[in-house]
Order: sequence, then structure tokens, then C-alpha cells
Amino acid sequence: MSRRIVTRDGTGLYVAESGPASAPVTVLLAHGWTLDERCWAPVAGALAATVPAPRVIRYDHRGHGRSDDTPDELKTLEQLADDMAEVIGQLIPSGPLVIAGHSMGGMTTMALTERHPELVASRLSGVALVATASGGLGAAATLGMTGLPAALFLAGKDRLTASPLWTGRRALSARPALLRPGLQPLLLGRRPGPTAVRATCEAIAACRPTTVSGFTPTLTAHERDEALETLAELPVEIMVGSRDRLTPPRYARRIRDRLPRAGMTVFPDAGHMLPVERVGGVTARIAALVRQAAGVTST
Repeated sequence: MSRRIVTRDGTGLYVAESGPASAPVTVLLAHGWTLDERCWAPVAGALAATVPAPRVIRYDHRGHGRSDDTPDELKTLEQLADDMAEVIGQLIPSGPLVIAGHSMGGMTTMALTERHPELVASRLSGVALVATASGGLGAAATLGMTGLPAALFLAGKDRLTASPLWTGRRALSARPALLRPGLQPLLLGRRPGPTAVRATCEAIAACRPTTVSGFTPTLTAHERDEALETLAELPVEIMVGSRDRLTPPRYARRIRDRLPRAGMTVFPDAGHMLPVERVGGVTARIAALVRQAAGVTST
């Protein structure tokens, strides 16, 4: 089932829902930068076969997928956190809640703990932080390049993103396959399956160019180590791919340093796109959080 909700500032957000409405636990899935809710679809489908099966809600952040675009000044993690709070308030007003955030979705969850601590304290029963970071992403603006290559990249990027060729386009590319040579080594791990490659390329090809440039400043400014302490008493699962080039394992260890009781999994040979690369492993860890939230004892 799909629907749209409208935030306080009038922005429409696309929402997909699955699982029984009477489920004991709801899982909220938040996607990453330049992606959309479809990247969580394999995990949402797999959660339907777990016991107890949760209600699953996934949605497109503003400026992404089938949600409305938004001015650049609202392309911030703070605004995304406020949107997440509204999604919870409108669609999940009661009952145990598990949030799983991939990449920027994980950063949005951290911003939620900072901006809405009372909601976190009263509603969250578990959190999965998937291929994400609590800070230190200054190099993200240059895709990890430093020195002269970084300077040249930024100069070219600034000229491009100010041009009508960038601002006037509704999508990065009408031919997702053309993006594969650049995206696969950057975002995917060793020998990714065809479904993972296709899902990644299709989501990013459909992304608005202004979403890429508009959200870059908030990602590079993201520093929320202290906000993690709000999650210290909750069950938390941290996941990362050993070949993740955007948020390598050192970022997961940085989160773990703040949340020493959290579980941490490094998926061998996986890249940044864990929700499509390691569906079974990601699902199993979210399902474990659901069981804890439901009070189900593992046998």
C-alpha cells in the first residue's frame, strides 16, 4: 500500500507500507542520499517472513524519489529529522518502534535523537544504523580525494551545479546502465548481484541533480557523536560492509565507541549498499530488534 502525507510546511512525502496493521512492532526504514525507498524493498519483503512479522513503513525523504522537492535551504539533516518525527506522529502514533537508517537515513536518525529526544525516549525500542557515520564526512564532498585533485574536482563541481544543465534536469540520467561504470566501484562491493546493481543504478539515475548538490553541505557538516548517547540504553545494531568506500568500517567503529553495548557486524566484501547487497544479513539483525521490542524470547 502506498500513500502521501503532508508535512507542516506543505511538503508531500511518498510512503510505502507493508505487513499486518495489527503487528506488535512497526519498523521504519529510512533510505540514503540520492536513493529512494525502493532500496529498502528487498528487506521489507524479507521481514514479512520473519516471526513476529512487523508492520513496515518506508518513505522517500523530501527531494528524493516520489516525494516533493524542497528549496536548498531545507535540504538539511535537521529538516529530515523533523520530517521523520512527522512520519512517526502521523503514521505510527503508538506501539513499539524500530528505526533502521541506511547512510543518510542513519544520520537522520541521529539528528532525530538530537531534535526530538522526548520522542526517542518514549517511542523507540531499537535502532539499526546501516552503512552510516556520526561525523567526519568532510571528504564526502570530494568523494575522498585530497590536495590538488580535490581542488580541481570542487571547482568543476561548482561550475556544473550552477549551470542550467544541472538545475534544469529532473533526473541524473534516463539510462541507468550508463551510470554503472562509475557507481559500481564506488557504492557496491565485490561481485555484487544483478539486482543490487540494478536497484542502485535505477535509484540514483532517477535522483534530481539538485538533490545531489543541495544535500552535500549538510552531510559534510554532520557531527553527532554526542547525540548517539541518547541511544545508549536502547538495543542498537551497527552494520557496515568491509569494502564500503563512502562510510568505511572506521566510521562504524566510531559509532561503536559511543555505543559500546551495541552489536556490530562487518559484512565481508560488501560495499555501501547493504540493504540490496546483504538482504538476509540486514533483515536478520532488524528482525532481532523486532523480537526484542515484541518481548519474544529467542529459542
